[in-house]
Amino acid sequence: MQTENAIQIEGLCKNYDSFSLKDVDMVLPGGYIMGLIGENGAGKSTIIRLLLGMCRPDKGRALVLGEESTGLSLAAKEHIGVVMDECCFPENLNAKDVGSFLRHIYKSWDGARYSQLLKEFSLPGKKAVKDFSRGMKMKLSIAMALSHDSRLLILDEATSGLDPVVRDEILDVFLDFVQDESHSILISSHILSDLEKICDYVTFLHKGQVLLSSPKDQLMEAYSVVKCSKDQLAELESGAVVGFRENQFGVEALMRREAVPEGLTADPATMEDIMLYHIRGTAGNGKGRI
Repeated sequence: MQTENAIQIEGLCKNYDSFSLKDVDMVLPGGYIMGLIGENGAGKSTIIRLLLGMCRPDKGRALVLGEESTGLSLAAKEHIGVVMDECCFPENLNAKDVGSFLRHIYKSWDGARYSQLLKEFSLPGKKAVKDFSRGMKMKLSIAMALSHDSRLLILDEATSGLDPVVRDEILDVFLDFVQDESHSILISSHILSDLEKICDYVTFLHKGQVLLSSPKDQLMEAYSVVKCSKDQLAELESGAVVGFRENQFGVEALMRREAVPEGLTADPATMEDIMLYHIRGTAGNGKGRI
């Protein structure tokens, strides 16, 4: 089952009493990794639930591996690996029990791969899931997602609770996964440094709407963090400044790189800079102050 786009979202809307997802458009080409970023409540988990058919959109549509998310076939589900922010396994089972159970669920279950991952992740086979730390539970979920014929991984805070060394190992596993051009990953995370390392595309959500969706390199190259005085800030092109914050040395501002005047100190913007300044900048009119 190969498709040009692993995920294609068009005009997706979902309304709740206290939150609305509004006209979301997003495309994840096959063979790439997309990071889904935004503050808590931005709509990341709602998009993931819609993609998995856990709820139905009020408007628009989402295609997953070429099929409508509201009616995914069993064949398509066989190729989707999912890791949510909470472990979904019965806590009285151990890791070996989980493997024995899942081989009856997935026709393509690879027991040897699963055992290999348990070893790589230092997960005990006979210890009950209830006695696992949060990090161990996340690693167990990732091992499960990688042990059947997954062509698309959908990961909601999959590196949460892992120490930096283990997170780095997991990121390497994800990068190895997409070496196969038919494999793709959608990953939401608050650890933006992780996404900077591995993502090809970034979609930035704020209050249920897409603020930015583009190749990561283009996004990172589009902005700079400028250091200047208050007087210099006032002289900058207003529409090019996303937001700013004052400190004891003066002002730091996020602005479009092509508009940075000569003579000002400008550093590359991180993904965290881009997200923080945009969110604070949308709180008011014009330049947003942090």
